[in-house]
Amino acid sequence: MARSSATTQRADYQNIPDLRWVDRITRVMDSRFRIPGTNFRFGLDPILGLIPGLGDATSLAISGALIYYMAKHGVSRKVVIMMLGNVALDATFGSIPILGNVFDFLFKANTRNIRLLKRHYEEKKYQGKGTGLLVGIALFIFGAIGLIIYGTYKLIGYLMTIQIA
Repeated sequence: MARSSATTQRADYQNIPDLRWVDRITRVMDSRFRIPGTNFRFGLDPILGLIPGLGDATSLAISGALIYYMAKHGVSRKVVIMMLGNVALDATFGSIPILGNVFDFLFKANTRNIRLLKRHYEEKKYQGKGTGLLVGIALFIFGAIGLIIYGTYKLIGYLMTIQIA
């Protein structure tokens, strides 16, 4: 009986088009490619991270859109906060030159977030829509993107003033 309940729950998750979209985008961002001869997978996220500032902002915007869609379909406030923590950690460490690129290959925030979403659905804790929460997520994402762009601008400005002796 519990087995059919879990199967039905998974089917419910898979039948929501926006959540299938989230699943596909997560795979593209975190695990689309495989290094031949290994089981190590990576996606576009670490590749985008090679573009200073803009790549990290793009990855953050995509992660924010994924969280938005997950929250739109009833993920609890606690889960959304955990997801935002994963994305904030990814954006913070991912913006560090060179080490951030390595971090992006290993951390995979979107995959962690989709696991949280699936667990949330399997536990039947999903609710309704949280408009206020969605507005908060949007403000957080736009603020973080703004800080990344501003930080990149300041860093480039600083680097331009350094004179090679």
